[in-house]
Amino acid sequence: MHLAASGEMYLETIFVLSKEKNIVHSVDVSEHMGFSKPSVSRAIGLLKKGGYVEMAEDGALTLTPAGREVAEKIYERHTVLTAFLTRLGVDAEIATEDACKMEHDISDESLAAIKAFVDQQI
Repeated sequence: MHLAASGEMYLETIFVLSKEKNIVHSVDVSEHMGFSKPSVSRAIGLLKKGGYVEMAEDGALTLTPAGREVAEKIYERHTVLTAFLTRLGVDAEIATEDACKMEHDISDESLAAIKAFVDQQI
């Protein structure tokens, strides 16, 4: 199953929230993303069906290995692109917003080149 950018965003959000708190529920995702609970519920249902997310009886969300792989990839893209744009002088808030848009479409080759550039700047 190919994930759309929105699916990737949900996985990344669950990943980020799980780093901040032990248990992540749909309501946490809803609040973090600013989406309605029914929209999040629909998306989580599709991610469960695709094998990316599991939900415990208490509603706790966990990423499957496949979901974690996608989430980590998107998260890395986001952090690399944000660092790149900020180093170019883009305002941090704008850099974060733009990175969020770019992270879903950039090729692995371009990302690797940007990552190498950012690593040289440190």
